[in-house]
Amino acid sequence: MAVYEFEDRVPRIGKGTYIHPSATVLGQVTLGAGCWIGPGARLRGDYGEIIIGDGTSVEDNCVIHARPGEYTHIGNHVTIGHGAVIHNATIHDYAIVGMGAVVSDWAVVGEWAVVGEGAVVRQRQDIPAENIAVGVPAKIIGQVTDEYKAQWTIFKDTYVDLARRYPDGMKESG
Repeated sequence: MAVYEFEDRVPRIGKGTYIHPSATVLGQVTLGAGCWIGPGARLRGDYGEIIIGDGTSVEDNCVIHARPGEYTHIGNHVTIGHGAVIHNATIHDYAIVGMGAVVSDWAVVGEWAVVGEGAVVRQRQDIPAENIAVGVPAKIIGQVTDEYKAQWTIFKDTYVDLARRYPDGMKESG
């Protein structure tokens, strides 16, 4: 795995967290327990800080960064979809950021809120808890239902399970 210190900034990796060999975790990055960091993901805490809670999945080719002296905070059991960009933002517990979405500086995504695929959450924009936002710029279009939460809890648990299975189950082939 590609985990790097940068100057005096040292990553901290929680128990049972899996980082794919092609992912990069650099500098002041804290990963909670049972996280899954997918292929090609880039988490750069070179001059800002990244804090990620337990059971969060950062899928393939995501980029997470923060401004100098500031931070990106991602809560527990969050799903960051393939190719998403999170920059200097706060994502609360159980939120979902769809594939290819962008969450920009000082934006806040509330607990169980959903940012749809390809959406752009602007600087300082707030997506309230349990709301669904889509589009460019992101606009609220609805509320998260209990059925949606139940379905996504299963998806979130799948990535926690992958974090357990990948270290022994992934082998070079050919």
